[in-house]
Amino acid sequence: MIDQAACGLARTAENGLFLWVNRTFCDWVGYSAPDLVGRKTMQDLLTMGGRIFHQTHWAPLLQMQGSLSEVKLEVRHSDGETVIPMVMNAIRREQNGIVVHDLAAFVARDRDTYEKELLLSRRKLETLVAEITQLHAQAKDRALFAEQMVGIVSHDLRNPLSTIQMGAAVLARGHLDAGQMKMLDRVTRATSRATRMIADLLDFTQARLGNGITVTPRSINLHTAVAEAVEELSLAFPERTIVHERLGEGGCNADADRLAQLVGNLVANAVAYGRPDTPVTVTSHAQPASCSVTVHNHGDPIAPALQTTLFQPMVRGAPNAESTRSVGLGLFIVSEIARAHGGAVSVESDAESGTRFQADIPVVR
Repeated sequence: MIDQAACGLARTAENGLFLWVNRTFCDWVGYSAPDLVGRKTMQDLLTMGGRIFHQTHWAPLLQMQGSLSEVKLEVRHSDGETVIPMVMNAIRREQNGIVVHDLAAFVARDRDTYEKELLLSRRKLETLVAEITQLHAQAKDRALFAEQMVGIVSHDLRNPLSTIQMGAAVLARGHLDAGQMKMLDRVTRATSRATRMIADLLDFTQARLGNGITVTPRSINLHTAVAEAVEELSLAFPERTIVHERLGEGGCNADADRLAQLVGNLVANAVAYGRPDTPVTVTSHAQPASCSVTVHNHGDPIAPALQTTLFQPMVRGAPNAESTRSVGLGLFIVSEIARAHGGAVSVESDAESGTRFQADIPVVR
């Protein structure tokens, strides 16, 4: 039974010389027992790497701790070409003053194949991760470059637009007929829209590349700040009715200029998507713990699925909206302004009540 055991068994001297082997081991390595016993050492059957391992690890460890388990070595077949992966256990014994090593060997071809496939898969995965990391870095660099270019171009466009606005203001003082005044009015409106777009692009670049939109909160009267913004918006949108409602005393801590920008973006959004025959209502509400600005309009409701992404850049409220009015950053800027104040913006929209955007800003005392 030992001679034909399911594993290879052998006994060697301390120097590795075979003293006894069973038939199973002989069959695996292609040698007969007389070929091995007293003629060859265990090291003679190992590959070069195995011999080095035997000298540097196997022998010292076996001498120090008296046993080894599950050591994988490659054993050469007698044909000189075939290499057999084997997992070996060894025990160091002393009999009658002589040190011997008892070995048990198991052929590990399936395990060896699995380990090689696992190693290959790991290398492929590492290569894939490296490629993905490189692509991600390239995409990030391209996005950063694009955002920087948007900021640079937007900044440089402000000067020629300012020149156009100044020229239009000078021409308006002259004697113009009705047709010329109408054309001049169109130029003024187009320039104002372009100026607002550039302001949004610059704020978008600052929010994405910097630490967010900067604000300088101070003690203001909320109602007064919103009223001034509504007055300017009524001139910008003379064809629409914009109503301002006041609730509370009016004290608030906020950046008045940013607050006017927030109101302007929300009103522009309401004008773009609301029904033309209904008013746009702006409500300023000052409370002891917070202040809020609400802009309401009637019109087609915003789909619930769209509401969750409405404050992301380049998202529009409806696919058929007028695309020349903005670059799709208005609500994103509103959200960033509210966040910079430590607040947030929300939306409610249905067919019966209309659409209501509300920006809440906490009161800092």
